[in-house]
Amino acid sequence: MEVDYTKLRRLRQERALSIRELSEKAGVSTETIYSLEHGRREWAWPRTVRRLAQALEVEPKELMKGE
Repeated sequence: MEVDYTKLRRLRQERALSIRELSEKAGVSTETIYSLEHGRREWAWPRTVRRLAQALEVEPKELMKGE
């Protein structure tokens, strides 16, 4: 699934979460979050997107490009 890195970063910052805090809350590695937020990686497994969305309290589609 293609992730929009600007949306991910904005949502994390709006919730005043560090990458480490989001990582712990979502059960996703800090390396994955960092790579997604900095555009080094454009896609993530659906389960990863669901976990991030749940931790950020949004629908998964809100993290996707073009949504």
